[in-house]
Formats: sequence, structure tokens, C-alpha cells
Amino acid sequence: TMQEYDIIVLGTGLKECILSSILSMHGKRVLHIDKNPYFGGEIASITPLEQLYKRFKCPNPPSPSMGRGKDWNVDLIPKFFLVNGPMIQLLVHTDVMRYLDFKVIEGSYVYRAGRVHTVPATEEDALHSDLLGMFDKRRFRKLLHFILNFEVGDHRTHQDINPKETTTRDLFKHFDLGPEVMEFAVHAMALQHSEDSLDQPCTESIKRIRVYLESMARVKSSPYLYPVNGLGELPQGFARLSAEHGGTYMVNRLVDEIVIEDGKVAGVKSQGDLFRCQQLICGASYVPHSVKRVGRVIRVICILNHPIKHTQEASSCHIIIPQAQLHRKSDVSISMVSCTHNVASEGMYIATVITTIETSNPEREVQPALELLQPILQKFVSIKNLVVPSEDGAKSQIFVTRSYDATTDFETEFEDIKDMYHRITGTEFCFAEARRETNCLGQHCFYKCAPLDLSE
Repeated sequence: TMQEYDIIVLGTGLKECILSSILSMHGKRVLHIDKNPYFGGEIASITPLEQLYKRFKCPNPPSPSMGRGKDWNVDLIPKFFLVNGPMIQLLVHTDVMRYLDFKVIEGSYVYRAGRVHTVPATEEDALHSDLLGMFDKRRFRKLLHFILNFEVGDHRTHQDINPKETTTRDLFKHFDLGPEVMEFAVHAMALQHSEDSLDQPCTESIKRIRVYLESMARVKSSPYLYPVNGLGELPQGFARLSAEHGGTYMVNRLVDEIVIEDGKVAGVKSQGDLFRCQQLICGASYVPHSVKRVGRVIRVICILNHPIKHTQEASSCHIIIPQAQLHRKSDVSISMVSCTHNVASEGMYIATVITTIETSNPEREVQPALELLQPILQKFVSIKNLVVPSEDGAKSQIFVTRSYDATTDFETEFEDIKDMYHRITGTEFCFAEARRETNCLGQHCFYKCAPLDLSE
């Protein structure tokens, strides 16, 4: 049999599901196929716990102290959402928020000289922080005030700084703040994972620190949110949205061949059926010859029965280890969640250490981070290639998602979605494009002004 669609999407990773739902909302006929029996692709949450042990080929089963296997939902690629970041805006605009339940992450920390410290993102934190000397406290407050009032188009807010020419390094010098303050602000607040940003114009760092500060002001304990039951809920939420707009889903279905005619995609053969299409969106695993490797990422998922030291017993937290602290080029980060987010059994914690690999011994690179988590009951090590599409898809009309990098927020994923949307449709992505018709502008206005109800 043969069926016609505008767009076929292969794989139910988060980015694939977001694109398919937005395109379905635009009236495109979308068919979504996944070779896996579960949703989420690379970014799936694995349940029950026994399944995770099987996936990582562990010789022994989970110990009885870990509770019931089905109480666990373990993210293969954990990431957190900045409250005021673009992904939460996308969830609000598309109204996928109604399928999800978010809880605040309890703490945001940065590593210096062997231990973790709270990131001082409020006046009160700055006052009590041991990361800031006595004189730095006032200067740092001035910098935060400047960042919160800064508008690119309004030179009255620039205070003798030329944002086009002043680098991030110069910005900190201007406020008389030294490299130690710059380190935690750039790495743990702007979430810029290397030193490259220091010698670029400061507007990007200002924008990113501002998102951090505004997110923090909305929910107090940290700027991050995380969905109850794990990240696997997200692709499913967008898949439901796509289905509401006529999208068709087929999971656990093999893809035999991508059909090309005159150098352009014409369809997909799957289990004896031919599905024709004008455009194809897919994850890298469906077109291994159309991607190139640009690096590698290590993720170590650790099961703990205790919170992390010096985090005020937080049941969830985010920790950045700036690269210079470990004499590296890129940061190491730790994200920790627990039974409060329904992803582990009572009294258990999941902490994942992530970084971009720089040597031939990746496990040694993350050793200092693992030290912070001891004792560890069980760890699962995953080493993945970072791949990007080797062409933009203009000729073949095949659009491939980039693999997930070592960042722990969704900023780079959102950039990839915007870039792909532009290449697929020829128009720039804006949030209005992704609004469910039932949403009046009031919803957006509410989002901007009123705090979301994210009570525990």
C-alpha cells in the first residue's frame, strides 16, 4: 500500500516531536515513525530500573534497597529548564504545559577549590556568599543591577559601555570584579561552558545572566524546573499535540529504506509499506552516512542513597564545575533529581555527571565530580559521539537533528529547533507560529507578568 504525507518524521526524540507538532498545527500532514517500542529516542527516560541495568549490561540486578523497579524513571540525557528560558515559553505557547507537571529544582551550586557553594544570584545570597570578598559583594550587586536594567536599544542603560565592542572580560573589569567572580558568573549563571565567550561582545553573556536572574526571581530556590516523572514526558506531550492536529504515529516499526528520487527524498519504506513525502525530519541514527562527528560526550548516571555534601540536604540540584577548576577546556556539570520528582524510589537519588570528552581516558576526566557524590551505589557510564548533519538539507529535503551536547539546559536544543524550522519552512521561527488557536494572547501576557504556580 502507498500513502501520501507532506512530512515524515523518523524518531520520537524531543526535537523531532516538537517540530512535528508545530508543523501539524500549520496544517501539514505528518507521519511519525519510530523503530523503538518507546518514546523519546536518545532522550528517553528508562523504566523500570531493571531495564536500565539491562541496557547497560550490568551483571547483577538492582539491590533490594533500591525499592520497586517501577518507581524509577531514569533520564538517559538529563537536562533542566530555565524558568524564563525559551523552552518553557514554547511549552506555554503550544499549551503542552497542560500535559506536564513541573517542580522546582532545590539548589544551584558552583564548585570552587574542592567543594560546592551556592551560586549567589540574589542580593541576600551575595551578602552571605563565601565566593565574594567584602568589597566584591557591593560591586557584584551593582553588576546584577546593571544586567537587569540593560536594554540593547536604550543607550541610557549602557553606563559608558559600548555593548558592540565591550567584551565580557572588559565588562567585569569595568565593575572592578576579578577573574574568580567572572568564573562563577559566566559558567554557573550565563551557563557558558568554555572561556570563548570572555573575549566576545558582552551582550550574549548579559542576556544569559539576565535569564538566570529573572528565572531565579520567579521561583526562589533555583532558576530550574524539571518535569515530574522525568523528561520522557515531554516528547509524549508534543506527540499528543501533533495527534490532536491530525499527526499519525507508528512506534516499534522498522524503517527499511529512505527513498530518494533525483537527489531528493520521495518517501520511506517500512515493513512492506511505502509512505511518500515531500520532506523528511530525522535523528542521526536513521541516516548515519549524512552526519559528521564533532566530539564526544560522557555521561555517568549514579544511583545514591543520600543527598550531595554541602547542598543543604537538597533533594534536587544543579552543580557546575568550571573548567579552570580542573585544568580543562570545558565545564563538568552534575544534575541531581530524586523521589520528589517521581523518578526514583523513596530515599533514593539519581545524579548524572556530564562533560565534553577531551582525552583518551574520559572516566578520569569526571573523577573529581564523582568524588563529590560518594558513596555511589551503582553507576552507568555512557560515551556518545556528538554528531551534526553534514549538509543543510536544501537539496535532499532531509533535515537531521544534532545530537544532544554536554550542556544541562535546553538552550542549544532550542537553537537547533529554530534553525531546522527555518530550513524546513523557509520562515523564521517565532512563538506566535507555535500558538495553539485556543490560546488567547492573555495566556502569554499572564506568563510574562504573573509567577507560574509551581508550589511544591
